[in-house]
Amino acid sequence: MFDSLGSRRARRRVPGWLWLLLAGLLAGAAAVVAVQERYLPPRLSAADSAVLRQSYEQADGERRRLMAELQQTRQRLQSAQTEVDKLGEQLSGSRATAERLSDDLAAVVQSLPPDPRGGSVEVRAGQFNARAGVLDYQVVLMRDGSLRKPLAGTMQFTVDGESAGGTPTSLTLKPIALNLGSHEVMRGSLPLPEGFKPRQTTVQVLDRAAGKPLGMRVLRVR
Repeated sequence: MFDSLGSRRARRRVPGWLWLLLAGLLAGAAAVVAVQERYLPPRLSAADSAVLRQSYEQADGERRRLMAELQQTRQRLQSAQTEVDKLGEQLSGSRATAERLSDDLAAVVQSLPPDPRGGSVEVRAGQFNARAGVLDYQVVLMRDGSLRKPLAGTMQFTVDGESAGGTPTSLTLKPIALNLGSHEVMRGSLPLPEGFKPRQTTVQVLDRAAGKPLGMRVLRVR
């Protein structure tokens, strides 16, 4: 017999697994959106992103500038260190030269004729030159080299000569403080009265101003 319902096609149904897959996808997307909204920082707008990018570029530029300045500072520091090393070498050379000159001076002083008057301090040599109103002096003093403690005292000049009117005159000049080790070369100038003509100078070494004499010598004035 002819079945009138047999010619109709059965309706296709959507499989259950596909519904489950779609539901899982929707649930996952909803979970991602919920996590972003609740726990993650808010998403930036286009304007905020532009501002953030500009700030980053400014900070990066500032970083590069500071790095360049740091490099320049390092170079200057290296140059300064090189200069310090060079100055240190020059200082060491100067000290060596000064020590050598000091030794040479000591040898020269030792070779000078002894002070004929003797004394605990010897006036080994001296030179006096007179010019307009000034007496230039250079005196070499020496004492026992084994005495290591410096001697604090004064050096006193008494100048004999003639005044501007031709009268014989003796002048006691201002005392000169000294700190004498084994030897010392005293140099300087002292004022003289106008028109005074010196002939000779008596050099006295005293333990203090107007104190005990330690040495004396009379020298001519040129």
